[in-house]
Amino acid sequence: MEHRALAEAERAPERFFMNVALVRVLYVHALVGAPHLALGRLAPLARLLGDPRLGMAGVFLSLRRVLPDRYPLAQDVESYIADEQRLGRMLDYAVIVPRLQRLYEWSAEELGEPRLLELVRDGNPIYAWSFEERQVWHSPHMPLAARVLERVTRAR
Repeated sequence: MEHRALAEAERAPERFFMNVALVRVLYVHALVGAPHLALGRLAPLARLLGDPRLGMAGVFLSLRRVLPDRYPLAQDVESYIADEQRLGRMLDYAVIVPRLQRLYEWSAEELGEPRLLELVRDGNPIYAWSFEERQVWHSPHMPLAARVLERVTRAR
Protein backbone atom coordinates (compact mmCIF):
# COMPACT_ATOMS: atom_id res chain seq x y z
CA MET A 1 0.00 0.00 0.00
CA GLU A 2 2.87 2.33 0.80
CA HIS A 3 4.38 1.86 -2.67
CA ARG A 4 1.29 2.34 -4.80
CA ALA A 5 2.79 5.36 -6.57
CA LEU A 6 5.73 3.23 -7.69
CA ALA A 7 3.36 0.52 -8.89
CA GLU A 8 1.35 3.07 -10.88
CA ALA A 9 4.55 4.17 -12.65
CA GLU A 10 5.02 0.67 -14.10
CA ARG A 11 3.86 -0.31 -17.57
CA ALA A 12 0.48 -2.01 -18.04
CA PRO A 13 1.74 -5.63 -18.12
CA GLU A 14 3.61 -5.24 -14.83
CA ARG A 15 0.61 -3.54 -13.19
CA PHE A 16 -1.68 -6.29 -14.46
CA PHE A 17 0.51 -9.03 -12.98
CA MET A 18 0.73 -7.22 -9.66
CA ASN A 19 -3.05 -7.55 -9.48
CA VAL A 20 -2.99 -11.17 -10.61
CA ALA A 21 -0.44 -12.04 -7.93
CA LEU A 22 -2.42 -10.23 -5.22
CA VAL A 23 -5.70 -11.83 -6.28
CA ARG A 24 -4.20 -15.30 -6.26
CA VAL A 25 -2.55 -14.85 -2.85
CA LEU A 26 -5.84 -13.63 -1.37
CA TYR A 27 -7.64 -16.55 -2.99
CA VAL A 28 -5.25 -19.18 -1.63
CA HIS A 29 -5.66 -17.63 1.83
CA ALA A 30 -9.43 -17.95 1.43
CA LEU A 31 -9.12 -21.61 0.49
CA VAL A 32 -7.96 -22.27 4.03
CA GLY A 33 -9.69 -19.46 5.92
CA ALA A 34 -13.02 -19.22 4.09
CA PRO A 35 -13.55 -22.47 2.15
CA HIS A 36 -17.16 -21.73 1.20
CA LEU A 37 -16.18 -18.33 -0.21
CA ALA A 38 -13.32 -19.91 -2.16
CA LEU A 39 -15.07 -22.96 -3.62
CA GLY A 40 -18.77 -22.78 -2.92
CA ARG A 41 -20.26 -26.27 -3.02
CA LEU A 42 -16.79 -27.77 -3.26
CA ALA A 43 -15.77 -26.16 0.05
CA PRO A 44 -14.81 -29.53 1.61
CA LEU A 45 -11.91 -29.66 -0.87
CA ALA A 46 -10.71 -26.11 -0.20
CA ARG A 47 -8.41 -26.74 2.75
CA LEU A 48 -6.75 -29.60 0.90
CA LEU A 49 -6.20 -27.45 -2.19
CA GLY A 50 -4.89 -24.55 -0.11
CA ASP A 51 -2.51 -26.60 2.03
CA PRO A 52 1.02 -25.46 1.09
CA ARG A 53 2.50 -28.74 2.35
CA LEU A 54 0.74 -30.61 -0.45
CA GLY A 55 1.90 -28.31 -3.23
CA MET A 56 -1.58 -27.55 -4.53
CA ALA A 57 -1.38 -23.90 -3.48
CA GLY A 58 1.48 -23.58 -5.95
CA VAL A 59 -0.91 -24.21 -8.82
CA PHE A 60 -2.89 -21.12 -7.85
CA LEU A 61 0.19 -19.00 -7.23
CA SER A 62 2.20 -20.06 -10.27
CA LEU A 63 2.83 -17.38 -12.85
CA ARG A 64 5.97 -18.97 -14.27
CA ARG A 65 4.31 -20.27 -17.43
CA VAL A 66 3.04 -16.81 -18.25
CA LEU A 67 5.71 -14.38 -17.11
CA PRO A 68 8.93 -14.14 -19.07
CA ASP A 69 12.30 -14.19 -17.33
CA ARG A 70 13.21 -10.66 -18.46
CA TYR A 71 11.90 -7.25 -17.57
CA PRO A 72 10.48 -4.95 -18.64
CA LEU A 73 7.71 -7.09 -20.09
CA ALA A 74 7.67 -6.61 -23.85
CA GLN A 75 4.16 -7.72 -24.85
CA ASP A 76 0.81 -6.14 -24.18
CA VAL A 77 -1.51 -7.48 -21.48
CA GLU A 78 -3.80 -9.25 -23.95
CA SER A 79 -0.85 -11.28 -25.31
CA TYR A 80 0.02 -12.54 -21.84
CA ILE A 81 -3.59 -13.42 -21.17
CA ALA A 82 -3.75 -15.36 -24.44
CA ASP A 83 -0.55 -17.24 -23.49
CA GLU A 84 -1.81 -18.27 -20.06
CA GLN A 85 -2.10 -22.00 -19.55
CA ARG A 86 -5.61 -23.38 -19.78
CA LEU A 87 -5.84 -24.42 -16.13
CA GLY A 88 -4.68 -21.01 -14.93
CA ARG A 89 -7.18 -19.26 -17.14
CA MET A 90 -10.02 -21.48 -15.91
CA LEU A 91 -9.09 -20.86 -12.29
CA ASP A 92 -8.83 -17.11 -12.80
CA TYR A 93 -11.95 -16.51 -14.86
CA ALA A 94 -14.26 -19.28 -13.72
CA VAL A 95 -13.42 -19.64 -10.03
CA ILE A 96 -11.64 -16.53 -8.73
CA VAL A 97 -13.04 -13.59 -10.72
CA PRO A 98 -16.74 -14.27 -9.96
CA ARG A 99 -16.03 -13.88 -6.22
CA LEU A 100 -13.45 -11.07 -6.31
CA GLN A 101 -15.47 -8.42 -4.52
CA ARG A 102 -16.38 -10.78 -1.69
CA LEU A 103 -12.80 -12.07 -1.60
CA TYR A 104 -11.39 -8.57 -1.06
CA GLU A 105 -14.06 -7.76 1.51
CA TRP A 106 -13.35 -10.94 3.46
CA SER A 107 -9.58 -10.42 3.20
CA ALA A 108 -9.81 -6.81 4.41
CA GLU A 109 -11.69 -7.94 7.50
CA GLU A 110 -9.69 -11.12 8.10
CA LEU A 111 -6.34 -9.36 7.76
CA GLY A 112 -7.44 -6.22 9.57
CA GLU A 113 -6.45 -4.20 6.51
CA PRO A 114 -9.42 -2.10 5.36
CA ARG A 115 -7.27 -0.44 2.69
CA LEU A 116 -7.60 -3.64 0.66
CA LEU A 117 -11.07 -2.38 -0.24
CA GLU A 118 -9.37 0.47 -2.15
CA LEU A 119 -7.92 -2.15 -4.49
CA VAL A 120 -11.19 -3.51 -5.85
CA ARG A 121 -14.21 -1.88 -7.45
CA ASP A 122 -17.36 -3.71 -8.46
CA GLY A 123 -15.46 -7.00 -8.43
CA ASN A 124 -12.54 -5.73 -10.53
CA PRO A 125 -8.96 -5.38 -9.25
CA ILE A 126 -7.80 -1.77 -9.42
CA TYR A 127 -4.41 -1.75 -7.71
CA ALA A 128 -2.47 0.56 -10.03
CA TRP A 129 -5.03 -0.40 -12.69
CA SER A 130 -7.76 1.69 -14.26
CA PHE A 131 -11.33 0.60 -13.64
CA GLU A 132 -12.04 1.61 -17.23
CA GLU A 133 -9.71 -1.20 -18.37
CA ARG A 134 -11.59 -3.85 -16.40
CA GLN A 135 -12.37 -5.93 -19.49
CA VAL A 136 -9.12 -7.86 -18.95
CA TRP A 137 -10.65 -9.44 -15.83
CA HIS A 138 -13.52 -11.00 -17.78
CA SER A 139 -13.33 -13.62 -20.50
CA PRO A 140 -16.14 -13.44 -23.05
CA HIS A 141 -15.43 -16.93 -24.41
CA MET A 142 -14.95 -19.50 -21.71
CA PRO A 143 -14.81 -23.16 -22.70
CA LEU A 144 -17.51 -25.52 -21.51
CA ALA A 145 -15.25 -26.94 -18.79
CA ALA A 146 -14.73 -23.44 -17.35
CA ARG A 147 -18.45 -22.68 -17.39
CA VAL A 148 -19.14 -25.97 -15.58
CA LEU A 149 -16.39 -25.21 -13.05
CA GLU A 150 -17.86 -21.76 -12.42
CA ARG A 151 -21.30 -23.23 -11.83
CA VAL A 152 -20.06 -26.03 -9.57
CA THR A 153 -18.00 -23.68 -7.38
CA ARG A 154 -20.71 -21.03 -7.13
CA ALA A 155 -22.00 -20.56 -3.60
CA ARG A 156 -25.61 -21.51 -3.10
